[in-house]
Amino acid sequence: MATQLLVWGIVIHLVIDWILQNDWQAQNKVSLKHPAAYVHSGIHLLGLLCIFPWYVALLVAASHLLIVTRAPLVWWRRVFRQTQQGDVALHVAIWGDQVAHIAIIALAALIVEAL
Repeated sequence: MATQLLVWGIVIHLVIDWILQNDWQAQNKVSLKHPAAYVHSGIHLLGLLCIFPWYVALLVAASHLLIVTRAPLVWWRRVFRQTQQGDVALHVAIWGDQVAHIAIIALAALIVEAL
């Protein structure tokens, strides 16, 4: 069951993050003061509700909201002295963001299976 939740969670995440995200969301979701952050995470919540119980979907969507502000990952890259400049830094940032989201989805899948 956890594997199925993980696979569907990743598919939903990637479709919403890469196919359904428009420029307005991408440019403005980094600020919790901008509605784009909540619209983007709200769309994720709707997708996650297709596979997770509402309370798990809500927690995953809330974590998505925090991750897209970029603050947690900027801190992570600084503390772990990851590349901070140039094209490599952009790839590290993009992949760090995606890995963080997928790790949260994996954790949620394991929690739901354990319930």
